[in-house]
Amino acid sequence: MLKLKYFAIACAVAFSLSIMGCQGTSAQQANPQSASVEGARAPDFTLKDIDGNDVSLSDFKGKVVILAFFASWCPPCVMEVPHFVELQNQYKDKGFSVIGISVDYMDARGMKIFAKEHAINYPVLINDGKVAADYGPIASIPTTVIVDKNGLIAKRYIGYRDKEAFETDILELLNK
Repeated sequence: MLKLKYFAIACAVAFSLSIMGCQGTSAQQANPQSASVEGARAPDFTLKDIDGNDVSLSDFKGKVVILAFFASWCPPCVMEVPHFVELQNQYKDKGFSVIGISVDYMDARGMKIFAKEHAINYPVLINDGKVAADYGPIASIPTTVIVDKNGLIAKRYIGYRDKEAFETDILELLNK
């Protein structure tokens, strides 16, 4: 009985930690003077997607964009993926897009497998270190940055959020 009690406590602690977010690496925390504050212009970037194509934030000019910094080994990040898939399906024709930015150590080939396994329907880009620094510090993941139609940072979230939290922000920004 005592072992079961300790097991239950350990599970509760592990679950709580996973919901709060996963710690990033020091390489992702390089820029304490980042422009990633609400109201600031979102730094443009060009990264390779999992197919080797260049994708820039400026490709999404005039859209509301979620930048989802994540890793495949991060349970809260993986829990958010279905939310982003649904939001992409619901609002892609209304001026919205999700961009996943992997801060994983996994290469593009491994990330492509992950994206297929999770039916990801939005661009998944491979972080070059600079982008995470420009939007950072990305000290914990998931970190989600919402960019408005004018290219300004509207919101920044650290840790897991339900779909409804993102959807509320998206609808507000789409209706501005």
